Order: sequence, then C-alpha cells, then structure tokens
Amino acid sequence: MNMMFGLPEHVVVATAGVWGLLLAATLLVLFLHWRWPGRYSELIDRTASWWWMIGAFTLAIVLSQTAAIVFLAFISYLALKEYLSLIPTRRIDRGLLLFAYLAIPIQYYWAADDWYTMFIVFVPVWMFLFFPALMALRGDTQGFLRAVGTLSWGLMLTVFCLSHMAMLLVSGEVYNPVAGGVGLLFFLVVLTQFNDVAQYTWGKLFGRHKVTPLVSPKKTWEGLAGGVLTTVLLAAALGPYLTPMNWQWSALAGAVLGIAGFLGDITISAVKRDLGVKDTGGLIPGHGGILDRVDSLTYAAPAFFHFFRYFFTP
Repeated sequence: MNMMFGLPEHVVVATAGVWGLLLAATLLVLFLHWRWPGRYSELIDRTASWWWMIGAFTLAIVLSQTAAIVFLAFISYLALKEYLSLIPTRRIDRGLLLFAYLAIPIQYYWAADDWYTMFIVFVPVWMFLFFPALMALRGDTQGFLRAVGTLSWGLMLTVFCLSHMAMLLVSGEVYNPVAGGVGLLFFLVVLTQFNDVAQYTWGKLFGRHKVTPLVSPKKTWEGLAGGVLTTVLLAAALGPYLTPMNWQWSALAGAVLGIAGFLGDITISAVKRDLGVKDTGGLIPGHGGILDRVDSLTYAAPAFFHFFRYFFTP
C-alpha cells in the first residue's frame, strides 16, 4: 500500500473527504442560523462538537498506532466514568471501582499486543468472576446481585465492547493489504457515526411509525430503514477502497453496522430511561456525554470485528 503522512494513502484521502463534508455541513448550518436566527442553536453546538471529535480522532491516528490505542482507551475510561456516575453504587463497593478502571489499560494492552486469546476472555471471564468473588468476601449481601450485574455489564459495554476498535486497528495490519488496520478502524467509526446521522435525518424527514416508543420515542422504522440503506450504499462505495472486501461484502458489512449501531443506541436509551436521565453527561455540547456519542459503537465495534475476523482472516 502507498503511504502518505505516515498513513495509508487511501485513509488520507478518505479523511480529507470527511473534513470536506464537515466543512460543507458547517457552512450550511451557518447559513440556516443566519437565515433563521436562534432556530438552529442546537445544530450549531452539534456541528462545533464534530470539529473537536473528528479533530481528536484524526490527530490520534496520524500520530501513531500507540497514540490511537491510548486515545481509544481514554474513550473507554470516560464512558465507564459516566456509566459509574449514573448507576446506584453501594458504599461498600466504591473501593472496588479502582479495579474496574485498572481493567482498561490491561484490556487495551492485550489489544495492543494482538493477543486475541487474552483479549477475548479477560473481561468476560476473569473480571466477570473476580468482581462477585471480591464483593462476597467483603461480607455484605444487601443489593449484592444488582451491584454485581450493573458493574459487570458496564465493564463489558464500555471496556470490552469498545476495545474491539483497538483490536481491529492492530490485527488489521496483517489482514488488510489495502489500507491496514487504520483503514478498518476508519471504515467502522465513520460508517457507524454516519449511520447515526442518516437514521436521525431520515426519521426527521419521513418518520411516522415508532420502533420503540417507550425506549426511544424519536426512533422510527422509516428512519431505521433509510439510515441502514444509506449506510449500506456508502459502505459498498468505501469498502473496496479501505478494506479487502469487495462491494458486495462491504454492503453486507454496512448492514451489520447499521443494525448493530441502532441496537447499541436503543440499549443506552433504555439505560437512561430506567435511570431517568436525558443524557449520560454534558461533556460534548449538543450531543450529551461520551457514552451518548459512542452508544452505537458499543454494539457495532464487536459486531464488525467478529464479522471481519470470521470471513476475512484464516
């Protein structure tokens, strides 16, 4: 593969395309704000936040693979921190949360080392067994089952699931001659985020029939279908350029990302409904918290990683 600025040439061109699209969207939003003052303030906040998010992601992948892994681990840390700040925690268990945070660098080390066997069992097996045993040794059984369930599930969602992005980045170096691991990561992240925007846009324009009115009232079948179809078309176009997949396999991967992203979104929405909060945090103006922004990736990252591993690795 040809390299440019230390990255595969195809990734550089695709990244420039994303920045160009963001610039065009910003100009459109500014025009709407000028034409109808005060009407699109939330959209302005969302667009401004996209500049920071895309800038941080671009900087991370440009610097080095190690920098990208550290950046992804930091995203997991922020997501877990938001999650733990929302769920009810027993006073006796608060000291144990240190071990939950320590699981992040360990899990991402397995990814950085491309040690798939440890990567795939560390959180789902060893941390899953470690936390209830440690809680039981402390001797308080009041609320034990709820405490074990919420902590284990949160660790799975924010650390294990999201760490598949780092594993994809590292392992993809071997199995993607077109654009390396960074090409696979770019394909995953950009298409998943684009799917969110597409489903929101189609839902706004044509949404009539709600999918889960009690969980996410704004999600409609029209938005879901339009978003997934749009993501499939974009995946079919980008896949052969960034991955070893032809357009048919890329389209199938786009469908996997579209559906998985939707499921991740409504799962976090269900958590927020249960806890009675609108957003998981306020770190990203117009978007909410980190967990609000990566909710789709909690499902899409492992779904795409294992899709690619099953069909395109020996």
